[in-house]
Amino acid sequence: MPNSAQAGLTDGQINQFIEDGYVRLDRAFPADLARRCTDELWAATGLSPDEPQHWTRPVIRIASKSTPAFVEAANTPQLHRAYDQLAGPGRWIAPQGLGTFPIRFPSPDAPGDDGWHVDMSFGDSADFMELRANVKSSGRALLMLFLFSDVGPGDAPTRIRKGSHAAIARELLPYGEAGASLRQLSAAGFASTAGCAETLATGAAGTVYLCHPFLVHAAQPHRGERPRFMAQPPLMPKGEFDPALPPSPVQIAIRKACGLVF
Repeated sequence: MPNSAQAGLTDGQINQFIEDGYVRLDRAFPADLARRCTDELWAATGLSPDEPQHWTRPVIRIASKSTPAFVEAANTPQLHRAYDQLAGPGRWIAPQGLGTFPIRFPSPDAPGDDGWHVDMSFGDSADFMELRANVKSSGRALLMLFLFSDVGPGDAPTRIRKGSHAAIARELLPYGEAGASLRQLSAAGFASTAGCAETLATGAAGTVYLCHPFLVHAAQPHRGERPRFMAQPPLMPKGEFDPALPPSPVQIAIRKACGLVF
């Protein structure tokens, strides 16, 4: 009998990804590996898990980590199978590390980065508001949320607007290949997704949320007791959309939202 990694996502999970814009994978990487990663992240912050009096900032960002522990966490057999199932077999680049890491600490202060947004996929502007995305999702196969610590409702879990990827696909369609900038997409405050049901990216250490690149999401203040360790990397595609290949669930979701074939 095949194990869960070999079996991969069920049809129901793939349909959930198409409809809701994300799927949750429990035990996507081992808990002991998560602890190795958090040890490295603590060292990178210059802080200690035993000295909460020094946790004075609501969030510390670590750009990226490419040590063996993080490469291993991003490349388990279960994740590779899911990457194939959602982005298309062999159409993605195996992660050579993970990042960024918004490490959130218990704090009464607002973090200052908790607005609704979509992660952009391409562009070379120094102004992150000018980075872009297009309806084909050039430059990004998936948005991923890796939980390296246990995350409960009070531990600043990422907020997700279910099904919001469909509204964003429709908004991107008129912009064609050039796409839209984050400034353009956010001008209306993502009002088109305000009616979407909200869910929280909670779970035990080792949980991974695989998300559609257009999913609208947001941070929130940490009201728990222990810091939250999470990475939010992209899964990079090997190339541009190829109409000669069968559409992946990422592309099916876009087609369904826009009512088009490409």
